[in-house]
Amino acid sequence: MSSTLPNSPLTTYVLNTGDGVPGARMALSLHRLDSLLVIWNLVTVGTTDDDGRCPGLITTKAFTPGMYKMRFETGQYWESLGHNSFYPYVEIVFTITNPNERFHLPLLLSRFSYSTYRGS
Repeated sequence: MSSTLPNSPLTTYVLNTGDGVPGARMALSLHRLDSLLVIWNLVTVGTTDDDGRCPGLITTKAFTPGMYKMRFETGQYWESLGHNSFYPYVEIVFTITNPNERFHLPLLLSRFSYSTYRGS
């Protein structure tokens, strides 16, 4: 995953709400649904940085209307901290109708819960 892609139209942030710190070094992947074959195609993979962010997820050119899924490897994250968790991963599915807008997809999580919302 290259962090040199500027101005990604899609950004994310992971916050470990249980400890009040960024969700650093969490693996994640972005997928786009092929509506004809009804299968998820991998767009990119990445890892959050020390601030819980994953820059350069997708280029403006590649960001087209459609259904997307962002998968966060939460089980591996908690295991790396010496904890277990209820959710081995979190998948957030969302639809993009206007790719000219900017989208921010935060994940707030603890070992036994998570929430998300569409930011800008």
